Amino acid sequence: MTRVIIVRHGQSTYNIVRRIQGRTDASELTQKGCNDAAKVGKALSNIYFDAIYHSSLTRATQTAEIIKSQLVTANKEPKKICSHEKLIEVHLPLWEGMLNSEVREIFAEEYRIWKETPHKLLMRIQKAGKEEEYFPVLALYEQAKKFWQDILPLYRGDRNLMIVAHNGINRALISTALGISPELYHSIQQSNCGFSVLNFAEGLEGSVELESLNQTQHLGEVCPSLRPNHQGVRLFLVRHGETQWNNLNKFQGQIDVPLNDVGKSQAEKTAAFLQTENIDFACSSSMERARETAEIILQHHQNVKLELLQNLQEINHGLWQGKTEVEIDREYPGELQRWRTVPAEVQMPQGENLQQLWERSHNCWLSIVKTALEKQYSTGIVFAHGDINQALICHILGLSPEKFWSIKNDNAALTVIDYPRGLSGLPVLQAMNINAHFAEEI
Repeated sequence: MTRVIIVRHGQSTYNIVRRIQGRTDASELTQKGCNDAAKVGKALSNIYFDAIYHSSLTRATQTAEIIKSQLVTANKEPKKICSHEKLIEVHLPLWEGMLNSEVREIFAEEYRIWKETPHKLLMRIQKAGKEEEYFPVLALYEQAKKFWQDILPLYRGDRNLMIVAHNGINRALISTALGISPELYHSIQQSNCGFSVLNFAEGLEGSVELESLNQTQHLGEVCPSLRPNHQGVRLFLVRHGETQWNNLNKFQGQIDVPLNDVGKSQAEKTAAFLQTENIDFACSSSMERARETAEIILQHHQNVKLELLQNLQEINHGLWQGKTEVEIDREYPGELQRWRTVPAEVQMPQGENLQQLWERSHNCWLSIVKTALEKQYSTGIVFAHGDINQALICHILGLSPEKFWSIKNDNAALTVIDYPRGLSGLPVLQAMNINAHFAEEI
């Protein structure tokens, strides 16, 4: 497996004043940007990297060098660190150097397209003395694909790579690895000095897993801050803590299994992690392990009433429930392998299939979001299960049931989803599978 950790550069001088950077190289790291880059290096200093690839733009180069210095201090100096031309930021030639507010005023229609349908943004540029049509986001996705095609064949097997680049290209790298459409360019967030983790089984041709997205806990944050002009609702999505059946690789499905001691400890740590967050409402699967996790976490939010929802229950594994993987493989030869490789084609005997789970979970989720918006809630928390959560995250990223295993969701881990413009706009996956607060148990 090739593990790739993708880092966005630290805060820059253009970030502070909200100026469009793109491929201009006029900005550099602020002191906070330098300090945060050092924190990234320290957070990742237990990993030996075969290589660090970074954008050649100053703000990314500075970030990479600071991270490297921390790895050297920890005796984890990477074999290689170099810039790569395919890691430069999205090219916005008509806007670069302008303030966001200026672009919104002068290029009002183009800015609306950028925010609502970014893949359709068209700019006319001069090339070789001729005017040409240029689609910045589509070009960026092609650039990202070429980077993967250049680099992944060089690092087969158990290798660790780091990429240090920019908000836009990082989104495109994640999206092209997973098969996320350019239409959803703005549905993935990348904070300054946040990092995301992708696992490649066999380059782009094999399975690709998003292990985590936009981790910022090393910077002292619980989760990424709300974006400017946020007018909707934020939802925390939490998987239940560990059960003994999780430990035994037994299929639980809709059989009630309580948390074990590790699971209770995980829930307690997640409770402490979220205790300073303002929670307006909470929903949970009606199953014991999710409800128990919810009750532990909500001990710091006594005024919040927990609503139990049957449609948040785990997938019904039918006759597989209560059986170990060994037992299922013996009784249903080949079906477990199909579940691992072509999950959308598997019908659980006397249970559900993924399409049924997709529809049930999505309808329930939309009902939760709609109610929260109607009641003008700001922040809610939803407690559910591994398969439910994976389906919901796939929905948000526009991924089909065939991509079910592209998403990792650990016990008691936290995912953050924003609806900055309500249901009229796209949801934003701000962070996924946050587990730094109990990493030693996972």
